[in-house]
Amino acid sequence: MRFARPLLVRLLQLLATLWILSLLVFAGGQLLPGDVGRAILGPFADARAVAALNHQLGADRPALVQYWDWLSHAVQGDFGTSLAFRRPVAPFVATAFANSLTLAAVVLAVVVPLGIAGGVAAALRAGRPADRAISLFGLSTSVIPEFVSSLLLIMAFGIWLRWLPISATAPPGSGIGTQLTHLILPALPLVLVLFGYIARMARAGTVEALAADYTRTAVLKGLPRRTVVWRHVLRNALTPTIAVVFTQAGNLIGGLVVVETLFRYQGIGGLIYGAAKTKDFPMLQAGVLVAGAAYAVAGLVGDLVATAVDPRLRRGAA
Repeated sequence: MRFARPLLVRLLQLLATLWILSLLVFAGGQLLPGDVGRAILGPFADARAVAALNHQLGADRPALVQYWDWLSHAVQGDFGTSLAFRRPVAPFVATAFANSLTLAAVVLAVVVPLGIAGGVAAALRAGRPADRAISLFGLSTSVIPEFVSSLLLIMAFGIWLRWLPISATAPPGSGIGTQLTHLILPALPLVLVLFGYIARMARAGTVEALAADYTRTAVLKGLPRRTVVWRHVLRNALTPTIAVVFTQAGNLIGGLVVVETLFRYQGIGGLIYGAAKTKDFPMLQAGVLVAGAAYAVAGLVGDLVATAVDPRLRRGAA
């Protein structure tokens, strides 16, 4: 019961965040240059035909009326009709979101264990060459722009060695193994970027946990070092890392425009970029709203998992 109240508070905060996000997304769509009717009929269409189409679509109604109509339909999964494809937006967004979620899952499945293992190993050897090597590697990879590492990996493994396919999209009807093979190359730049963040957080948490009173007490009791690390250090050390992992998961779902473009992957980031180029306002609004919602939900889940794992956070929340 003590945990139910903070959960309710976080859910209300999430709803408020999504509502504010919907306002920003709609306002941004309204402020973008261009006209809905003109975008559909073309630049040389007659002004009367453009005005008639805007009236038919409701684009000439007051902004508040348009916002309520858009929001009431959006919460039901109806984001309107794409101006570029003349088809409902929802299926495009759902497919792109599923693709981004798949790529994010592959990246996290690789980088989370590697980052945690690297951070813990560095902390257990703090000040030694292994610690410096891991820290330097993580710092170096995290500052390399994704488009630079992506191009280098494409040239090395896709063109010169020809070990991996360049395109992230597998042929239709491909099995899971083939699909995963196509996702390895686009996942690698993201693994390199995120490794440094996760390793640094894991190292900092482990160093702090190793210096804590409960760890010294466990050592004085004569417990083996491995038992002390597994039972007393890791559980407390990885709490801040959890928040970082879920935050980065939100970033991966909606912030992969560069990677998705280079590897020709149909994700939510590429969808937003394409909609912005073609002034497809319904598609753009839906994509930004879904990406923002994914980021907010990932942050909420990270907070809840960290609170459930760490007794100190549970007591503070209560």
